[in-house]
Amino acid sequence: MAMSIFREYDIRGIFDKELNEATVKRIGYYFALEVKKRVPDAAYIGVGYDARVHSPQLKAWLSSGIHQASLEVLDMGLVPTPVNYFSNYIAHDGKTLCASVMITGSHNPPEYNGFKMTIDRAPFFGEDIYALGKEVLSSSLHIEDDPRTIRIAAKEAYIADMIERFRDLKLEGKRFVFDCGNGAVGAVLREILEGLGVEHHILYEEPDGHFPNHHPDPSIEENLFDLREALKSGRYDLGFAYDGDGDRIAVLSRKYNFKGDILAIFFSRFIDNPIVVGEVKCSQIMYDTINGYGQAIMHKTGHSNLKVKIAQTNASMAAEVSGHLFFNDRYFGFDDAIYATLRALELIDKGFDFDAAYESLPQLFATDEITIETSEEAKFGQIEALKERLVNPPEDFPHIKELITVDGVRVVFDKGWGLVRASNTTPKLVTRFEATDKESALYYQEKLLSLLG
Repeated sequence: MAMSIFREYDIRGIFDKELNEATVKRIGYYFALEVKKRVPDAAYIGVGYDARVHSPQLKAWLSSGIHQASLEVLDMGLVPTPVNYFSNYIAHDGKTLCASVMITGSHNPPEYNGFKMTIDRAPFFGEDIYALGKEVLSSSLHIEDDPRTIRIAAKEAYIADMIERFRDLKLEGKRFVFDCGNGAVGAVLREILEGLGVEHHILYEEPDGHFPNHHPDPSIEENLFDLREALKSGRYDLGFAYDGDGDRIAVLSRKYNFKGDILAIFFSRFIDNPIVVGEVKCSQIMYDTINGYGQAIMHKTGHSNLKVKIAQTNASMAAEVSGHLFFNDRYFGFDDAIYATLRALELIDKGFDFDAAYESLPQLFATDEITIETSEEAKFGQIEALKERLVNPPEDFPHIKELITVDGVRVVFDKGWGLVRASNTTPKLVTRFEATDKESALYYQEKLLSLLG
């Protein structure tokens, strides 16, 4: 087992290799000890899991570790990650969670799995995860099997809450298509849509950790093929796709794929004096547009980072280009693709035209996210070296208006910008470029990447 499974936002590795019995039991044990340290009257940790075939086994091992630390496990069963987060805000037959663990591999290949954690409704990430990893790695503690749990109706409570929140939706004559990708969203989506009277067609609804139809990552274009084909039929007004654990969304019309930063513009127009937190990959269009009627704040990429920033600024919402959308307006500030779906349907109810709104925005050219393979050991050093080179760039380098170093380096040029940052979850550098025209964007891409060496 390597320290590399303990990542910035979560724990993630290959089942029964990196996430083996001894390791997972110790993760449960040492995490429970940390919960008891931070919440003196702690009694319960909630645990939910996604559709992956090995998630129930991980739950059993994790529960054994939690019991070793004298806490009880409230078992949510198979649920999307947002249901796990939501469960921290309600009582379960008088029992209140002081922490939660979501067992999920998100959009990783089927052999992967992992853990997303919260304590007292706040994300457990960064240095906390690294410190937990060091404890687990240095431990030789033997933990006996004790997989017992107390089942709670978390899924049912979430479904009822969504139906109540959006009970006034009126979408007569409208029909929508949804692609669950055989992920965990299929465990709740149909009941919510039927409870609201939304006309729907659901693709690949049954949760299946083998993902037999396509990989559940809606940020990859090829995974949207079936949804696009359904939209081409002309029978549906809008389409939605989800990642494996339901915290990321893609929203498509027959003409466009609306990324998370563009959706943030749409949603923020219906919020009074909005404060919107965006990541460093978000389009300049988002920052400029929202600053015209509210406030847009640029921050680090990562769901945990954005949740913390929302709490610090009391922001209305936050967005990542990849489809993480966090609503603090009328909700709890965590990323929930199902709730975001219902907010999108609410815009349709208000008469909002997604295509027309998009076409009214300034039209810039942006590359897709481009990744560069590197190593865990080298990636952050490469970013620091790039920053140094940008202080005194070559004579033929394009004019630099501003260097933004909140997360990697975002270089603002005369006609656009380029970003290079180290991924916190993979051994890669992540880049993106945007400009007033394609030629300029590709020119900035060529010149900036040439400084990586």
